[in-house]
Amino acid sequence: MTSDIPIRREDDVVVVTPVGEMDAVTSPALAEVLDDVLAADPPQGVVVDLAKVGFCDSRCIGVLVAAYRQARDLGIGLVVAEPQQQVNRLFVIAGIDQVIPIMVSTGDAVDSLRG
Repeated sequence: MTSDIPIRREDDVVVVTPVGEMDAVTSPALAEVLDDVLAADPPQGVVVDLAKVGFCDSRCIGVLVAAYRQARDLGIGLVVAEPQQQVNRLFVIAGIDQVIPIMVSTGDAVDSLRG
């Protein structure tokens, strides 16, 4: 893995925590991390913790939707947690909140994916 996106495992749930701006330059690294997480030792669930992401563009949304579909096809839950207001607004405008579950807290997101 070439990326410096932090990943931690809580039991059977993997939490991926990108930081900064997720745009055309940085989104491919997120895609790579999510691919690796889903391919390696498939977890029960994946939480993408966006608390430290201040900006997310259409490329980032594409990565999240693709990862969500990939996870769903594998029978793995994927949720987004703690998006900042600006990012959350974009998700609502783009209709992402209708596709991917968005949780207020990472802890709740992890709990929702366990068992």
